[in-house]
Amino acid sequence: MARPPPLGELPPGYTPPARSAAPQILAGSLQAPLWLRAYFQGLLFSLGCGIQRHCGKVLFLGLLAFGALALGLRVAIIETDLEQLWVEAGSRVSQELQYTKEKLGEEAAYTSQMLIQTPRQEGENVLTPEALGLHLQAAVTASKVQVSLYGKSWDLNKICYKSGVPLIENGMIERMIEKLFPCVILTPLDCFWEGAKLQGGSAYLPGRPDIQWTNLDPEQLLEELGPFASLEGFRELLDKAQVGQAYVGRPCLHPDDLHCPSSAPNHHSRQAPNVAQELSGGCHGFSHKFMHWQEELLLGGMARDPQGQLLRAEALQSTFLLMSPRQLYEHFRGDYQTHDIGWSEEQAGTVLQAWQRRFVQLAQEALPGNASQQIHAFSSTTLDDILHAFSEVSAARVVGGYLLMLAYACVTMLRWDCAQSQGAVGLAGVLLVALAVASGLGLCALLGIAFNAATTQVLPFLALGIGVDDIFLLAHAFTEAPPGTPLQERTGECLQRTGTSVALTSINNMVAFFMAALVPIPALRAFSLQAAVVVGCNFAAVMLVFPAVLSLDLHRRHCQRLDVLCCFSSPCSARVIQILPQELGDRTVPVGIAHLTATVQAFAHCEARSQHVVTILPPQAHLVPPPSDPLASELFSPGGSTRDLLGQEEGTRQKAACKSLPCARWNLAHFARSQFAPLLLQSHTKAMVLVLSGALLGLSLYGSTLVQDGLALTDVVPRGTKEHAFLSAQLRYFSLYEVALVTQGGFDYAHSQRALFDLHQRFSSLKAVLPPPATQAPRTWLHYYRNWLQGIQAAFDQDWASGRITHHSYRNGSEDGALAYKLLIQTGDAQEPLDFSQLTTRKLVDKDGLIPPELFYVGLTVWVSSDPLGLAASQANFYPPPPEWLHDKYDTTGENLRIPAAQPLEFAQFPFLLHGLQKTADFVETIEGARAACAEAGQAGVRAYPSGSPFLFWEQYLGLRRCFLLAVCILLVCTFLVCALLLLNPWAASLIVLVLAVMTVELFGIMGFLGIKLSAIPVVILVASVGIGVEFTVHVALVLLRGADSTHTPRPPPWARAAACAAVHPGPPTRGGTDVQGEPGGPEPTSCTRRRAQVGGSPHPSPELCQSDYLHDRGPPPTPTAWCLRPPGL
Repeated sequence: MARPPPLGELPPGYTPPARSAAPQILAGSLQAPLWLRAYFQGLLFSLGCGIQRHCGKVLFLGLLAFGALALGLRVAIIETDLEQLWVEAGSRVSQELQYTKEKLGEEAAYTSQMLIQTPRQEGENVLTPEALGLHLQAAVTASKVQVSLYGKSWDLNKICYKSGVPLIENGMIERMIEKLFPCVILTPLDCFWEGAKLQGGSAYLPGRPDIQWTNLDPEQLLEELGPFASLEGFRELLDKAQVGQAYVGRPCLHPDDLHCPSSAPNHHSRQAPNVAQELSGGCHGFSHKFMHWQEELLLGGMARDPQGQLLRAEALQSTFLLMSPRQLYEHFRGDYQTHDIGWSEEQAGTVLQAWQRRFVQLAQEALPGNASQQIHAFSSTTLDDILHAFSEVSAARVVGGYLLMLAYACVTMLRWDCAQSQGAVGLAGVLLVALAVASGLGLCALLGIAFNAATTQVLPFLALGIGVDDIFLLAHAFTEAPPGTPLQERTGECLQRTGTSVALTSINNMVAFFMAALVPIPALRAFSLQAAVVVGCNFAAVMLVFPAVLSLDLHRRHCQRLDVLCCFSSPCSARVIQILPQELGDRTVPVGIAHLTATVQAFAHCEARSQHVVTILPPQAHLVPPPSDPLASELFSPGGSTRDLLGQEEGTRQKAACKSLPCARWNLAHFARSQFAPLLLQSHTKAMVLVLSGALLGLSLYGSTLVQDGLALTDVVPRGTKEHAFLSAQLRYFSLYEVALVTQGGFDYAHSQRALFDLHQRFSSLKAVLPPPATQAPRTWLHYYRNWLQGIQAAFDQDWASGRITHHSYRNGSEDGALAYKLLIQTGDAQEPLDFSQLTTRKLVDKDGLIPPELFYVGLTVWVSSDPLGLAASQANFYPPPPEWLHDKYDTTGENLRIPAAQPLEFAQFPFLLHGLQKTADFVETIEGARAACAEAGQAGVRAYPSGSPFLFWEQYLGLRRCFLLAVCILLVCTFLVCALLLLNPWAASLIVLVLAVMTVELFGIMGFLGIKLSAIPVVILVASVGIGVEFTVHVALVLLRGADSTHTPRPPPWARAAACAAVHPGPPTRGGTDVQGEPGGPEPTSCTRRRAQVGGSPHPSPELCQSDYLHDRGPPPTPTAWCLRPPGL
């Protein structure tokens, strides 16, 4: 392999531009940029020559290495978890999410399954008995879903989320309550008796029909069971929860229903209820106090009269809550129903997923096709299924896309002339790029970079386009090699001419994708890193392996074998006839017959004074410059006979006739050279281009101000699907988000109650927070806890005043009074836990509304055990959970007076509802307000953070534009450094960066005009477009740099060119297939020598050797032995 030249000398195959005069060349005083560029091209030339000499070995080893890396795809991991895809690792949100999972586990408290009903006719009112009847039909169908797995049947009552099931000492009553306790279903049907039809629980008592919520009157049932069991505590619990008659005391939506209870308000009148009036203010579950469903959760598109009364609505929504997989596993662990199936959390998750899929399917099919309403169903599993479907590699699409590219490459590179055809090269190039893409992805899998939908759906095609672009560039340059390039240096010449361009574009693409990895979204960061690695593998394949393919194809053409079908010889090579020299006579050999060879005698001598070589041919020869045939001298070596010229001479005449037609001469290159370039160089054209470019830049700057942030889920889900219809309806009618304000450990809750109340008040004042109705109790556990303590304190005061409770006894008091008695005597001291003197000297809640710190954790234990419905309504999710403690009013041992204190809290939350969040700016404003509230609470010693999907998925927009600007700036700086290093021209690098910056601004402005919102996905595309834009700018810059010397500096005189030629490149002259070679053992060119010249084309008398003319007209030659023939006197 040829070595790169040392400093101060020209590399092999490099010829300086024409502005370097002969004296400078002779002295070797080249500028550093020129030398460095030449040095780099010399390295590429040496690399190409080495690959050509060992093309078989290089190809084998390259395919072996890429194939081994491609095997890494076997360990690839496809990530479909939204949190893992969207939340930046190590970020504030990631740390908060990790803290939540450490305290509560991997799963949320429950999962939601939703039904949305909308009219088929736009704007139609759904607050009618008929519309609600259709909603009932769909909801009942969905609630009756059953799936059979592991030999068991699973229905809604087994897997639904049940809020606050009380603990009852009576075993029989406890089992009956467990079966009857209703599922949490938020539905507008709860305003009517028909809401009970969605509850599937039932119980049996002797002498009564099956007890269901459709016929259950809790008050009447307790009266019937009173003589058989002590249910005083349970009765007080129901009274506090304001259960009343539950569903049987509500109006019937269809009073003609035979099962409509007699206790219904409209049972006797048989009049349909006023739906709008009943739904005004929302509905209640079986508990009026703790289960209130606000209007915004049930109705969408509401319209009211001037007095605020509800008139109409355009959408209805019902939400079914299911247990999480962990909850379902814990609920049935050790149960007799699952003891024989090896019950596990994975099986619980499988049951839930199967039920959810069946739920969505049956709900969407519940209404007939001609119904006036339509049902949209959705579940968390549906979204997971969408992500899984998008993340799966579609073999048909990938194979189809690559086959199309194979066909395109083969067809566009095929030629009728087998010597020019490169169809096999195109096929091999596309297959090589496919292997490089697979190896790059395999390397990413080995590095542990998880795959996602962008990787599997976009990256294979993006990488194919980038890789094939370089393949076409190298293949075209290989066929356009300068005349006179020796066969063994053809690949080196190709890399020398195009390797710099390929290296620049590939390096910039890799830098672009690495810079795109600055976007703080794991899915897009993984995509950017994978794209950078794949582009790197493409670069290695194009620069190392593909030249070996070109070298093998060169051997195929040298052997005159057919393209693609390389086992067969070309038919034209088999026709050989003998042509005598006298048959041509004095005629000039027709132009176009490049492979005609004749043996003539030539004399060459070197003049000592001028230091240049003169070759003299006989005057009978008439040299005509042959056409540019890259394989003229290599493919048709001289022998005892010449090839058949008859067919080609006839073809030459036909081609000459065709060339006279303008349509036959026209192509893109001819248009660019003859029409577009001259037009572009005119002054008025330049001025017009500058004005239009400035106007476009100005419009783009204005358009950039119109770009809004955001990425709705509807933009990701395919249009026309049922999932897209649901998400569109939800975004339009029910833009509600459940969030929570989480308080952490690390501070004393008991002494920070005032700060906690202030934090709640500050958070509640945010514009997006939905305020609770005036009739509803506060929604935080601290309020529920305090109000409960105040309630039992009032009961104690009443019992104390009436004498039912004394210093020594509480058994005659009420249940609440007895609880207060036990709490009031607690001291919080482990040595002396009880102090009866405190019964009348302290209060459970002081006058400032605060709980005594020494009583805080003891009272928390009692509240959690005694008020399950209030605890469930608060959604506190305490960690560590307070210990269970059962109140026994009739305990005589005194042990029930000792109440274990709860451990200091490390996790608790305040739930909130956000509404009115339509634009990304609304989300950002809410996030900033919530973060400010938490920061203010932190100054008071309270550690808190907001939690919920808005904070999880919209947090990125707080710094997205900053990340985008940072990535683009770093990328432009890196582009400048790379281009300046490889081009050795800071001005050209600056122009490239300027063009790329303008292009980025224009793309950003076009987004504003087209209404494309800015999110992490467009940011990655914009950053990648900067790297891809280098593909065009660098090619043009390289061509301009090569041509700048010959256009700005006049050519030296002939004597100087000849002197430079002879001094710098001593050796046998060549020109496009004419090779003047010395005989074996001949003397050096410094003495006159008789030589034998093999000349392609007609001879011309007395040619003068001129290297500088070759430089000027043909560009840099491939080897230092390249010469040109120039007639004297020119």
